[in-house]
Amino acid sequence: MITQASTPGALAEGVILSVFESDERFRSVLSRTIKEELGMTVLEFSECASIPHSTMYKILGGRREPNVKTLRQIVQTIRKLEGTEKNFIAVIAARPVLDRITERQLLIEGESVVVREYAASTMEDAIIAAVRAERDGASALVCAPIVSPTVEKILRIPVATINPTSSIVRAIELAARKRSS
Repeated sequence: MITQASTPGALAEGVILSVFESDERFRSVLSRTIKEELGMTVLEFSECASIPHSTMYKILGGRREPNVKTLRQIVQTIRKLEGTEKNFIAVIAARPVLDRITERQLLIEGESVVVREYAASTMEDAIIAAVRAERDGASALVCAPIVSPTVEKILRIPVATINPTSSIVRAIELAARKRSS
């Protein structure tokens, strides 16, 4: 499962700061960011960043230092993947639902789409999160049907509604089993 830093942009900022600490620290932070925080292999990351995978392996192995262009590509890719780059799709849901999202970047009709999570546990939280997502640069928003009519009235970006049909059926089945026992 891909984790998300507590502060938007924290992953990219951590990589940038590590550059100024030491070569070892940079390699360690970059490796952890790619593998643990973003949940990607080095090969997947290098393809996403348009950096030859051999270059990434050399950088992570300490056999090469990145030039400014490569470092810029690395940071821009991390920002894109963590959703701090503009033009992302925001998903507003309860934290347990968001924890089930395993992809932070999806390929839809040949276009790479970044997904950024906004946790909400109340209607008010969801409305505030929707406004925040639009201010953060979201190009669209996905949310629950109970809040979508309200946020559609206050946002200028498209709003898509989650249709939880299969989970509702499972919940009804669970309730029926609990009722019987």
